[in-house]
Amino acid sequence: MKSASFRERFRQRAWHANTIVTDTALDQIEAYYLLLTHWNKKINLTALQLDSLSDHVVDRILVEPLVAAEAVSRSALEWLDLGSGGGTPAIPIRIVRPLARLTLVEARSRKAAFLREAVRELSLAEVEVIDERFETLAERSAAGTADLVTARAVRADAVFFDASCRLLREGGELLLFTTTNAPSVSVPGLEWSRTIELIPGTESRLAIFRARS
Repeated sequence: MKSASFRERFRQRAWHANTIVTDTALDQIEAYYLLLTHWNKKINLTALQLDSLSDHVVDRILVEPLVAAEAVSRSALEWLDLGSGGGTPAIPIRIVRPLARLTLVEARSRKAAFLREAVRELSLAEVEVIDERFETLAERSAAGTADLVTARAVRADAVFFDASCRLLREGGELLLFTTTNAPSVSVPGLEWSRTIELIPGTESRLAIFRARS
């Protein structure tokens, strides 16, 4: 994969989604994508064919998170990403929101090892990796500490929503990457705020919930 090819395709897809990044951020985004591609050949971080540089791959891994970042405060905040897997959407968002204190929660040890390597290679300060189930995390010291919770590729069931609610402080937000315009279930303790279309012409959505007392 040549840098010029990657950057041209990325800029095309970012333009399509009406988002831009600085050259410095793009350097880190490219470094993350290359690292993810390299590790994915050794362990299964994603089923996507990363070498193809297809529109879908670039959108899914990089552009969708960067559009979602517009819903994330630029100020310092406590942020938990649940089921972090290969690091997207959290790492691309964190690149453009450098003041956030991010904890990547990933129960599978090999994926957690990749996340630690990505944090080190990208020199991401104030980012921690915890290899633990998020349900367990919600039952102990992390409960009620998060301003922000993000998740994608997790089962959005009662267990997930209960854990998210426990982790968030009052007024905190859950950002859930989904394909539906509105939640189909009522979530005690969480109030659906709005849903954002991430990529025009696709089903990619970001559902935003707010924790209430």
